Amino acid sequence: MKSSSSSRQHLVAELGRIDLLLQLQLWRVRQAHASGDQYRGLYIGEDEVDGLLNRSLGQPHWSAAPPTPPELLAALRSAADTPRPAGSRFAWLVDRFRLSSFERDALLIALAPEVDLRYERLFGYLADDVTRRRPTVEVVLNLLCESFESRLEALSCFAPEMPLLKLCLLRLVDDPARVQQPLLDKLLRVDERIVTFLLETDGPEPRLGPSVRYDRLACTFEDLVLPPDQRDVLLNVIRCQSGAPVIYLRGSNGSGRRSVAGACCRALDCALVVVDGESILKAELDVFEKTAGIAFREAMLTNTAILWTNFEAILPDSCRLQREILFEKIQESELPVFLSGDAEWHPPALLHARPFTRFDLKLPSAADRARLWARFIGDTGAASLDLTALAARFRLNPGQIRDAAASAIHSARSRGAPNATPSLADLYAACRAHSGTRLGALARKIEPRPRWDDIVLPPDRKQQLLEICNWARYHALVYEDWGFDRKLSLGKGLNVLFAGPSGTGKTMAAEVVAGELGLDLYKIDLSSVVSKYIGETEKNLSRIFGEAETSNAILFFDEADALFGKRTEVRDAHDRYANIETGYLLQRMEEYEGIAILATNLRKNLDEAFVRRMQFMVEFPLPSEQDRRRIWEGIWPDNAPRSAELDLDLVSARFQITGGSIRNIALGAAFLAADDGKSVTMDHLWRAMRREYQKMGKVLIDTELENMARR
Repeated sequence: MKSSSSSRQHLVAELGRIDLLLQLQLWRVRQAHASGDQYRGLYIGEDEVDGLLNRSLGQPHWSAAPPTPPELLAALRSAADTPRPAGSRFAWLVDRFRLSSFERDALLIALAPEVDLRYERLFGYLADDVTRRRPTVEVVLNLLCESFESRLEALSCFAPEMPLLKLCLLRLVDDPARVQQPLLDKLLRVDERIVTFLLETDGPEPRLGPSVRYDRLACTFEDLVLPPDQRDVLLNVIRCQSGAPVIYLRGSNGSGRRSVAGACCRALDCALVVVDGESILKAELDVFEKTAGIAFREAMLTNTAILWTNFEAILPDSCRLQREILFEKIQESELPVFLSGDAEWHPPALLHARPFTRFDLKLPSAADRARLWARFIGDTGAASLDLTALAARFRLNPGQIRDAAASAIHSARSRGAPNATPSLADLYAACRAHSGTRLGALARKIEPRPRWDDIVLPPDRKQQLLEICNWARYHALVYEDWGFDRKLSLGKGLNVLFAGPSGTGKTMAAEVVAGELGLDLYKIDLSSVVSKYIGETEKNLSRIFGEAETSNAILFFDEADALFGKRTEVRDAHDRYANIETGYLLQRMEEYEGIAILATNLRKNLDEAFVRRMQFMVEFPLPSEQDRRRIWEGIWPDNAPRSAELDLDLVSARFQITGGSIRNIALGAAFLAADDGKSVTMDHLWRAMRREYQKMGKVLIDTELENMARR
């Protein structure tokens, strides 16, 4: 609310009326104390005792004073007719908080010492105690009430549920020197924030601290990336004439909940105050109630809507009392209230007295994500980039896209000119960095290094891997543009099974796919996920899939046999719960919309229910002699010194081993050669091969090769 000279003039005029009330009261008190006893108040004389006994119930001590001077009464009547100018803060506050005439004047009386210290001595005189420098409840009643009945009625205005105290306009202050003071004897002080508001020295409410902040409304409905039907729903709700709306904005961090609330407020021509519900909830119940009350009062004072964030924190049963307090504040508020959270929630009947809408902020479509990328990167930089492919590859919400674009721009500019445009590699790296990062606490991140030339597989198997990559590339086109998304409720992710003996290249294939798509790869060892404690396996899986939803990563489940084995007949409780775990995994895999790769050494051990849910099943056979030769040739780095006598044709033909074993043998031979200070020879290869066979529990006997190694 803007400051104005008329607002200050009106406040001065109202305080002038209080001055006249004080003059009247002081005249009456002087008449009652006409004896001029200088020790009055220090002792109680006989005459005073008789006067107290003879006085009627509720009558003040000055009730026997002579009639009030008519000129003073005329001045009071004239002051009561003071016009209320437009823009008066005091008049606005009285109307906004629906204060009665008594509550209005009580607030003015308590405000007087805040603007002029001479009132402190006057109130001390009226209270017959010079140490009382603020008006007491009794002094206020004496000033404003003519009869005992009106005093009793006015006394209810100081109840906790009435506006003066409930809305924190006034505070009742105890005298520390007095024990168990009656209500009449309590001092009245105007809340500091009300003083600054009325005196037009506005500032943030200090008691709310970092839990509450004001949001600058830069977003409009045109800026929101929402489907047209959702935008129409919002517009209809905020334009509803039956009352200020309550809107539950459900979505993940970065989904645009604050932008939606800001756009609504801009359309309603009001500001937005953001309350961190989780931070306030950490306080004790009475502090929570007071802080929530101050926050809602601040919204009323500044004519702002409230956005209560982290709303899911107040939903558990342990927070029932805090939730009831919040709902009561919402119900009493006459401004829009936005609740922001990510939990499934439906309001109680209490909140249905106001227009209520639940608004789910879903992930933008690939086309909308591409438009967001173009907006945040800028038209100049976006023109040279394939943002359609980027948007299809990374399922990011608006907040993540904004942050990733900023990171990519910063990365590009750190290498060159201040106005450098980010490359696609910058954007891919930024997307991976700003995807959900908590998955790293549940799985091991693998940095994809192998490429297509490094993996040796039959042509048909390589073609399957290419088709897996194509599924990720064209997921948005098929599901969103072609409409398959509307036909399927589950199973929109990609579940792949890699089956084959250990060392045949399953992990390498997952790395190749991740590298091709530019996605992170997380390896989960299912043998460590499965727990012997009932229910723990489901919790572990739930955490993994929950974090994976925002990770934009490929999940690679190794040792799938630990959980994906054939479901058994139920003979005991263990079998029953094992089947529950299997069923739960099936459910989460169907719900998951990313890429999950399952690796197993024994295809025959898998339940057919799993196989039916796999879009791809890639068999990794033992390599043929020709494939082994290619693996042997490709395993050596260019800088690794090798003897010309290495007979890779012989070892390829003689030893039917997997690519993993070949890698181990080559690496072992390299270390042996390094220790000898030589190039890798057949002797090093033979010795490393014997160690590998020993590790597999086999004995290596090959006289021809051994003789060749000795030469």
